[in-house]
Amino acid sequence: MAEALVVVSKVKKIIKDAGFRTGGDFIDGLSERINAIVSQSVEKAKADGKKKTVGREDLP
Repeated sequence: MAEALVVVSKVKKIIKDAGFRTGGDFIDGLSERINAIVSQSVEKAKADGKKKTVGREDLP
């Protein structure tokens, strides 16, 4: 299991409240997607000439 980039208990609660169970690989997959989004945001900020701050406008 990779490092979780989400609050696992909160994600599991959302899924449980919707009437589902959390699959064993769901949190890993979600963390991988978040990692990719953050990396894309940083690259966009760099391309836009930003030096220090990544903002909402940098989300892919």
